[in-house]
Amino acid sequence: MSQQATQSAVAIDAGVQPRRAPRVDATTEPRAVRWALTAIALLFLGLFLVLPLAAVFYQALAKGVGVYLDALTDADALSAIKLTLITAVIAVPLNVVFGLCASWAIAKFEFRGKSLLTTLIDLPFSVSPVISGLIYVLMFGAQGWFGPWLQDRNVQIIFAVPGIVLATVFVTFPFVARELIPLMQAQGADEEEAARVLGASGWQIFCRVTLPNVKWGLLYGVILCNARAMGEFGAVSVVSGHIRGQTNTMPLHVEILYNEYNFVAAFAVASLLALLALATLALKLIAQRRLTQTSSEPAAS
Repeated sequence: MSQQATQSAVAIDAGVQPRRAPRVDATTEPRAVRWALTAIALLFLGLFLVLPLAAVFYQALAKGVGVYLDALTDADALSAIKLTLITAVIAVPLNVVFGLCASWAIAKFEFRGKSLLTTLIDLPFSVSPVISGLIYVLMFGAQGWFGPWLQDRNVQIIFAVPGIVLATVFVTFPFVARELIPLMQAQGADEEEAARVLGASGWQIFCRVTLPNVKWGLLYGVILCNARAMGEFGAVSVVSGHIRGQTNTMPLHVEILYNEYNFVAAFAVASLLALLALATLALKLIAQRRLTQTSSEPAAS
């Protein structure tokens, strides 16, 4: 045993804590460089994020709280808010079901076409939302593949709520799956296999083993999915038809008001979207912290 190790052992036996080694920074840049980089990052965030966000609320309240509330309680604004919430309420649960099924299959099983399924999940990230909207117009529009068949049965998808929901589902379905797949892969299948050996059914394994282990990752994906669903513009703009009071979501309603030079009303509705985004960001931060804690527990144990 070396002399240093012997001294440490004697110090521990005597109840004296050994002196810790001095902290070494992960980087070797001078303090001035680190302060400069931090200042640049904060300046960038202030100019391109905080300042525009503050401008939205300033313009929304420029003519007083009464005008602000009148803009939010306008019939067309309430219709846009209602349609946005309806779309999110339908699209998010569908994406949760798909995300759970896809991630469970990819992380827990080996099957032919697994890599293709993983690639297709990322498709909405690489395709423009406008193109995804045009795809549904091509399929369900009046001149589309199924358009005449739908018209004969008096079923309208494009320029109606079903088309908006379909477009929103398309652009948001990767979020839940993409959060759950790496988490399930990191956890492995040992607990599920142990539960199977003990006689648990597939549904019991999912509800009592798999789902509790990924609940914070699932919440994280749901938050991201919901934020994108409420703020989606490109795909919804193509399939909505911009019918005021019927097929306008909140982002589309903001565009119409702004094009009509009704700036206060446009910024009022935009501020509501910003508040929803800030609330989503807070929930995302909480879920991310809990997810990090959950992921570090097995390593710590």
